[in-house]
Amino acid sequence: MDHYKSCSLCPRNCNADRMKGRLGYCGSSDRMTAARAALHMWEEPCISGREGSGTIFFAGCALKCVYCQNRSIALRKAGKEISAGRLSEIFFELAEKGANNINLVTADHFIPEIVNAIRMARDNGFGLPFLLNTSSYVKTDTLKMLDGLVDIYLPDMKYIDPRTALEYSNAADYPAAAKEAIDEMVRQLRARSNDGRVRNIFDSRGIMQQGIIIRHMLLPGHVLEAKLIVRYLHEKYGDEVYLSLMSQYTPPKDLPGRFAKISRRVTQREYESLLDYAAELGITKGFMQEGAAADESFIPAFNCEGI
Repeated sequence: MDHYKSCSLCPRNCNADRMKGRLGYCGSSDRMTAARAALHMWEEPCISGREGSGTIFFAGCALKCVYCQNRSIALRKAGKEISAGRLSEIFFELAEKGANNINLVTADHFIPEIVNAIRMARDNGFGLPFLLNTSSYVKTDTLKMLDGLVDIYLPDMKYIDPRTALEYSNAADYPAAAKEAIDEMVRQLRARSNDGRVRNIFDSRGIMQQGIIIRHMLLPGHVLEAKLIVRYLHEKYGDEVYLSLMSQYTPPKDLPGRFAKISRRVTQREYESLLDYAAELGITKGFMQEGAAADESFIPAFNCEGI
């Protein structure tokens, strides 16, 4: 909990004394807040499977992208305060419902307490894989707290151009921070293998038990940047990682006029151009979205179910 006294868990380095109730850039004090804990069917097939991913959506966010699909919880307009002990209980409740894993969504600003909750669960015989679903805007020192505790990393690589990151997320340092964060995730997973390479492990049903899937959600009008991201990741990590190229972008209805470029959905032509480029690079370990993926069904009700 000392990490909350002068918080620098993310690159914002706002140094808020969250222990005294002061809110960081993420909008959070030291009270862990979550808005939903339920089976989620809309992750990658090897994450959700038929049973669903035991997904816990945390409130608050250090990034606050202008187009955020989970904006109501990013801005803490929904959620309930919980302790590490209660979070540990939620893990078991999701497992009883048949969850394939425990999926921690936008949890970076609560990692110190999440570490405690995972340890409590493991000490009581909990066996499902833990998954960190993150924007990647998190410090490597923060991620190191999870070394050996998180089995699957599901990070975003949102931008590679600082100008885009500044425009849409007020974070020109995002590309550098995300590269460092993903490198730390890969380092942790490499350390688990005998040959120094990431081992992406699946069970007999094809459900991932250990590994990393790096996501990029294509933004309208940003195909070139998306291609640069794909090329960077492929050149950096090769077939050690899976890539998930997403077309589900749904523009918020209240998006300010200055963001007109991203006020529409991604076209099929844009998305196919990105997929074709990935194929030309020789990428074979990856996921794509088919059909009309841009749909509000990807956005669940943040009504504190399961909290």
